[in-house]
Amino acid sequence: MANPSSPQVKRIDLRDEAALREWSRKFDATPEQLREAVEAVGDHADDVEMHLKGSRSTTNSERVQQQR
Repeated sequence: MANPSSPQVKRIDLRDEAALREWSRKFDATPEQLREAVEAVGDHADDVEMHLKGSRSTTNSERVQQQR
């Protein structure tokens, strides 16, 4: 298994259950969320991380509603 904390690791192998658990922990995502992110943006870890972060951020309209 590749170590997800290692800087040379750039791809997420969804077939490796141990790696899937580690990436899920690292990105604070469920394995299903990780699979959906890989399906949406590919298996490059940086892209998956940005996709997951973006899917959790609020929109401008949500921020405006919160300020009211």
